[in-house]
Amino acid sequence: MNFQTILIDDEPLARKRLSRLLSKYEGVFEIIAEAGNGKEGLEKIEQHKPDLIFLDIEMPLMNGFQMLQNLKHMPIVVFSTAYDQFAIKAFEQNSIDYLLKPVEQSRLDITVNKLKQFNKVSSSSPVLDVNNLMSLIDSLKPKKEITAIPVKIGDRIVIVNFNEIAYFEAKEKYVFIYTTQGKEYLIDDSLNTLEEKLPANFIRIHRAYMINKNKVKELRKSFKGNLVVYMDDVNQTKLTSGVTHTAELKEKLGL
Repeated sequence: MNFQTILIDDEPLARKRLSRLLSKYEGVFEIIAEAGNGKEGLEKIEQHKPDLIFLDIEMPLMNGFQMLQNLKHMPIVVFSTAYDQFAIKAFEQNSIDYLLKPVEQSRLDITVNKLKQFNKVSSSSPVLDVNNLMSLIDSLKPKKEITAIPVKIGDRIVIVNFNEIAYFEAKEKYVFIYTTQGKEYLIDDSLNTLEEKLPANFIRIHRAYMINKNKVKELRKSFKGNLVVYMDDVNQTKLTSGVTHTAELKEKLGL
């Protein structure tokens, strides 16, 4: 078993360390080239057609995923990456192995054992679905949470933080933000769109209203069974829940 191997990583010290670790496996790896970015890696792979590559992900010019998408010759892929637990499932499903930096000799032993299960011919190499890999990693990444809404006013953009917002109101084709200090802002988003992207403390209570439950001062039952919501804002706003939203509102407020 002798795998012609290319190391692709934008960190020279990482390549040097990996090369030193691989040299301890006599007759397993033959390092035929190295590359410092995806663009160079693409060129080296098409030139040498290696059996195996150790591939970093985050690199300048062209990252590892972009490089893989452009390959005509697909070698066996072992990811060597700083991506942590959130991406492990994706790497396991789409490559023979993954190594978390800094790579340790004991972890490489596992990689070598996995490689022994494969012949060097390309037809026996694991099939790499790059698009699926990218989608899986994206879905497993912690999502960035927005904390404010930008509002365009003339040639200015005002940033309205969520903790300032008491409620939203839809009026005809428009939606307005109302802050606890009584300020009013017109925005482009619909209430349906806001429901999808706002955090869980924003609750739809009516087809025309969405409240910040952290700014609720008091709740009362109306004679029709709906809830009257008193907001903790300077205007002491009073909003009544809609018939179709009352049960959900009670559930979300733990009533």
